[in-house]
Amino acid sequence: MFTRAKGTAWVEIVQEMAFSFNFDVPLQTNETNDKENKDDKAKELDLKCSEVSATVPKQIKDAVEHQPLLDPLSQIENWVPETITIGALPPLLCLNESVFEKTAPEREDSEEILAKTLTQNSDLISGVYEGGLKIWECTYDLLEYIDDEGETFAGKRVLDLGCGAGLLGILALKRGASKVAFQDYNSTVIEQLTVPNVFLNCEDDENEEKNSSPPCKRKALNATEKLRDRCGFFSGDWNSFLTLMQNKTPSPKYDIIFTSETIYNTDYYSSLHNVFCDLLDENGIVYLATKSHYFGVGGGLCLFEKFVEQKNVLQIRYLKDVEQGLKRHVVSLTFKLY
Repeated sequence: MFTRAKGTAWVEIVQEMAFSFNFDVPLQTNETNDKENKDDKAKELDLKCSEVSATVPKQIKDAVEHQPLLDPLSQIENWVPETITIGALPPLLCLNESVFEKTAPEREDSEEILAKTLTQNSDLISGVYEGGLKIWECTYDLLEYIDDEGETFAGKRVLDLGCGAGLLGILALKRGASKVAFQDYNSTVIEQLTVPNVFLNCEDDENEEKNSSPPCKRKALNATEKLRDRCGFFSGDWNSFLTLMQNKTPSPKYDIIFTSETIYNTDYYSSLHNVFCDLLDENGIVYLATKSHYFGVGGGLCLFEKFVEQKNVLQIRYLKDVEQGLKRHVVSLTFKLY
């Protein structure tokens, strides 16, 4: 069992902080001239306009909606999940990343992300693998914040964006959310980790709703079908994911968007901001957990906050600061009131 006491940093978590990136970071220079300064000011003015979709990064990976197997737990019958307990939250079961590494040769992985991360010794490979098999430290910070606030999700529509293991969305399901969408960049992460985790944690909750008893097999199938109706699973980059969701009838809106450790790369800020603006309900809230700065890439909360301020659509509020190790934060984003 993995138990994290509040205010403590376990060895496993500290090791996760020492991640390595595989990005090309452009060299910065202080040499400017008057013309460049004027151009920069013009660009800043352009950013303040309300057309939030004006700049979009190049599409990297087409979005796909995944349909879970009829028996989604069949592929993990012999696995022993770890249990994560935080405060008064319900225990969360999770498949361990080390198992994926050891069983890589025998697993379905058309993206070959496990082999690539092992050979390149990198936790993130831009445009190839965005770290979804790890539970990053800020996810625990956000879970602790939810525990502190006693947040419940009865009847809420929730999007777990950049979900990885899906712990935030799973908690929302266990606490009564009506619908939860799980999105990650990599299809392997969704199929091999997110979907099994969701059904591992929540299928029994569906079974507990009634005592009257159809046969066991039928009962399990009924529980699976009910859970499938409450969940959606998506992979792909945020730009194509947003297009896929906008093409649905009706286009979904979410009361809550969870996202953790997703602002490490400034190249992704525009598409992330577009997802927030287009899929968040007008009265909804985004919960973002992040480090102050991501060394080796250049992203972080300060840069993202400036980006959001320039767009002038959303407002950021600081909810929680964590001082141990690399400084971390939990913040919220809501639409500005005019």
